[in-house]
Amino acid sequence: MTANTTGGCEHVHTRLHAGPIDNHTCHCSVCKRVTGQDTTHVVFYRHADVEVDNPAGLKRQPFNDQNPNGPLELCTCAKCGTPIMLDDKERRIRVIVPNLMGLDAAALSPTYHAFYDPATGAPKPSDGLPVYAGLRPDFVWPQPA
Repeated sequence: MTANTTGGCEHVHTRLHAGPIDNHTCHCSVCKRVTGQDTTHVVFYRHADVEVDNPAGLKRQPFNDQNPNGPLELCTCAKCGTPIMLDDKERRIRVIVPNLMGLDAAALSPTYHAFYDPATGAPKPSDGLPVYAGLRPDFVWPQPA
């Protein structure tokens, strides 16, 4: 477990009840569009391990505007617009982007690079972490909560 187990904003708070099940640097086009970052540090938790104290205070929108019926929703605070988390409509995972959602990114260092595509022209990461075209090969989606 990390030292910082809460995130969110003044109106909606998240609390982590267990450590992450996946922690990577994402190179996908959806993360790039949504965050405006070249790469995004993404941390997956089991759905039930991320508690939200004010779910009614969340504004939900599709995470992927090119797949609006996809399973992930971007949840922002309905009052101030702060990004809170990604929520899985299938109740398998909740996703935190530490540098945007109030958690300490340094305490949650990524363990690999996901969705790297050399066809984009971006240089292959050279930080010593494994690089994959998708999620790490041993990742197993959890059962719905």
